[in-house]
Amino acid sequence: MTVKDTPGVVAPPPLIFLGFLIGGFALNLGRPLGLRPAGFDAQMSWLGGSLLVVVGLIVFVLGIRNFTRAGTPVPTREETRSLVTNGIHGISRNPIYVAMFLVYAGIGVLANTAWIFVLLVPLALIMRYGVVAREEVYLARKFGEDYRAYRTRVPRWM
Repeated sequence: MTVKDTPGVVAPPPLIFLGFLIGGFALNLGRPLGLRPAGFDAQMSWLGGSLLVVVGLIVFVLGIRNFTRAGTPVPTREETRSLVTNGIHGISRNPIYVAMFLVYAGIGVLANTAWIFVLLVPLALIMRYGVVAREEVYLARKFGEDYRAYRTRVPRWM
């Protein structure tokens, strides 16, 4: 049996985010917990939530495009072929995850459920320790000094 050269994350990140979104909506069905204070303009929430989703989608597309141009796969279950440090990856080491957080938060605002934000803390912890920390160890092992230099230059999130 051959061992794949991957970071060994706890689960695919899109599924982690989707699971927490579903969990937030399920909790809201059982015990609704609105996000907007009484009298707050729903149109402002719609605008804010939409803005978060759109910015998240733009950052997501830029991150995916960088990986594609570098010839390295996006899914964490596949071997990384190259260290991507330019474009949006020159601003954040994890722009695709930042994008997922933006879309996640935007959906929470649009749906007017605080449960999405209550679950943000465990989501962030799982992403940080179950995904990002494992990827960082993997990239340091695979790319050595190049990755360590990149890590000192570019922040993890933004």
